[in-house]
Amino acid sequence: MNMMDPNMTAAPPSLYAKRTAVFPRKIDGPFRRFKWLVMALCLAVYWGTPWIRWDRGPHAPGQAVLVDLAHRRFYMFAIEIWPQEFYFVAGMLIMAGIGLFLVTSAVGRAWCGYACPQTVWTDLYQHVDRLIDGDRNAQLRLNAAPWSPAKFARRMFKWGVYLGIAFVTGGAWIFYFADAPTLQREFWTGTAAPVAYASTGILTFTTFWLGGFMREQVCIYMCPWPRIQTAMLDENSLTVTYKHWRGEPRGSLKEAKGAASPLGDCIDCKQCVAVCPTGIDIREGPQIGCITCALCVDACDRAMASVGRPRGLIDYCTLIDSEREIKGEPARPVRKVLLRPRLIAYFAVWGGIGLALLFMLGTRERLTLSVARERNPEFVQLSGGAVRNAFTLALRNMEDRPRTLRIAAEGLPGAALYTDEMAPGAAQGTIHVTVPADSTAKVRLYAVVPAAHARQQDFTLQATPLDHEGHAVRRETHFAAPESEHEEHEEHE
Repeated sequence: MNMMDPNMTAAPPSLYAKRTAVFPRKIDGPFRRFKWLVMALCLAVYWGTPWIRWDRGPHAPGQAVLVDLAHRRFYMFAIEIWPQEFYFVAGMLIMAGIGLFLVTSAVGRAWCGYACPQTVWTDLYQHVDRLIDGDRNAQLRLNAAPWSPAKFARRMFKWGVYLGIAFVTGGAWIFYFADAPTLQREFWTGTAAPVAYASTGILTFTTFWLGGFMREQVCIYMCPWPRIQTAMLDENSLTVTYKHWRGEPRGSLKEAKGAASPLGDCIDCKQCVAVCPTGIDIREGPQIGCITCALCVDACDRAMASVGRPRGLIDYCTLIDSEREIKGEPARPVRKVLLRPRLIAYFAVWGGIGLALLFMLGTRERLTLSVARERNPEFVQLSGGAVRNAFTLALRNMEDRPRTLRIAAEGLPGAALYTDEMAPGAAQGTIHVTVPADSTAKVRLYAVVPAAHARQQDFTLQATPLDHEGHAVRRETHFAAPESEHEEHEEHE
């Protein structure tokens, strides 16, 4: 008896595709050597920067690059950024974004192919694969082989190396947020803050998993940039291109001998596919999986040299130059391609923001003063008719040494000043306040004006450094007092 309902339809096909492992072949060439250089530079900067020392004096940390969350500071060599100066960080982030637009408009996804952290660590792990398992063919054989004690031992050893690299990567990150030598000692003695262990653990896992196992899936499925970059590209952007007008129809050397008509330069050796870190075939045209690393260019150039054909079947090329070559015209010089209005505009904006940040950095005040007047009560009338106002001063010393400041009230006749640390009888025309290095001091200031001059009026509080370095800072504020009979009469009128 057939229990199937004739009205039932077949289940829709699954949209999930199981990952096909990619085993790139080792290749040598100009672009591969450039990738080696960029990878070594990126790893050296990432792992080495926290250990660079920078002398800022006895009152500031001696680490060249430090995000000091406890004291809310960001240090980068001679630059120190305070929380209220976050616009410097925002400016640098904007520069990074515009720089990414500039690079993408010029040479496609070159950032993805050379300097992206996912690319750098994936490339490092792929070299570990070759060192332990052998090159592409050996890796394919091992992957297809059934599990055995030897395969299990090899996998455990390789994954252990993965984990070691991931641990060093995650552990290096925490050194950017505390003094590296001190934190390293605390980390291994178990006395570091719990957040240090938690951060290391999370970053170790993500590096191990993303770089060791997901690899090209991050670039193709997880990263949003491939989907955004199309807005940055135009017909003048240099991208890795298979020149089909020269390579098609493709065929091996053996097939070319018996072909009825001449074949193209592509000998269908598939070396471009074998070396691709994301496993795509560049001959199928532009694809989201192409990270513009140009390893296929190195592989194709080697293949062309082996059969005595000119290089450049796969090469960096613009859409306009592709059309020129199809017509038999020579491609434009790279210099002319790069010096075009769009790139010049990007560079001008990028450089303008950088110059503006440098100007602001060079002209910013290292001493700031803010004044808050107490409003409850607005004033206190003392015996004898004198009037007292209270103010809270925030004195910010951004130097790496203590500074003594002279506080004075300008435009407030007969005013005498004192603080909570002084007796009211010790009030005087000016007072001295010492602000510790690289910190903010809050001072409770009282201004007393004799009855003869006590009236509603604006005046200026001035803080002058006694070391004569830098300018005095001033802030206008208001002195509150009882309204005089004359003022009341004018108000009534």
